[in-house]
Amino acid sequence: MIDRASLHRNGYALLRGAIPAEWLDDLRDAFDAGVTPSDQWAVPRGADWRHSLLDLDPKVQAVCRLPHLLAVVGELIGARFFLAQVEGREPLAGGGHQGLHRDLSAQRPGDTVNALAFFDNFGPENGATRIVPCSHRPAPDAPPLDLNDEARCVQLSGAAGDILVFDADLLHAGSLNPTGMRRRAILIGYFAEPCYATHLRTVTLRNIRMDTSERFDP
Repeated sequence: MIDRASLHRNGYALLRGAIPAEWLDDLRDAFDAGVTPSDQWAVPRGADWRHSLLDLDPKVQAVCRLPHLLAVVGELIGARFFLAQVEGREPLAGGGHQGLHRDLSAQRPGDTVNALAFFDNFGPENGATRIVPCSHRPAPDAPPLDLNDEARCVQLSGAAGDILVFDADLLHAGSLNPTGMRRRAILIGYFAEPCYATHLRTVTLRNIRMDTSERFDP
C-alpha cells in the first residue's frame, strides 16, 4: 500500500525488494552485455561512469512495468503516463560524484518521475545516491537552496532488488565510488502523456530504441 501523504511530502519512495530475487542474475548479465563506450552514444557520456544500452532487454522492460513501481509513479505524476527511457549506469572506482541537481519537470510540476532500480547492494562504499527529502516543492517564499550545502542530504543504502522512485524536481546526486565495488543500476524515466510529442523529438539523441507508445493510468 502507498503512503500517499509521505510520498508527496518527501518526493520519493524506496521500494525494498521490489525486483524478484530470481531476476537479478539475468539483469546483471543484461547490464554487462549492454555496456557501451562513451563515444558510441549519440551524446558522449561521462568517463567516470559505465553506461549500458539495454532498453530492449525483456527482463529490463519487465522491471520497468512492475505493478508496485507503476503504482508509485502514477501517484506522483497524477495523470496518464508513459515509459520514456531506461539505461544502465554504474560509477567507476574513484568516479561517480555529482553535485546536487534537479532533473526538472517538463511542462508542469510532477509530470516527470525517475526510478533507480539497483542490481547490486548499494551504500556509501560504492557511490550510492544522495537525496534531499522534501526539496521538490519549495515554498514560494523559501530562500533559494544552496546546492553546495549538503546538510540535509541523505545517502541511501540498500540491497540488490530495491528501487528508488522520485520526483524529477527532488534534489539528488550520484556519489563517489571510493572502493570500486560494483553498483549496477538502471535509470528509468516516466513522463505524463502531454510530454510525448517533445519526447519523440529527442529519442535519437538519447539512444532510445524501445517502443514508448504504451500508456499507463495512475
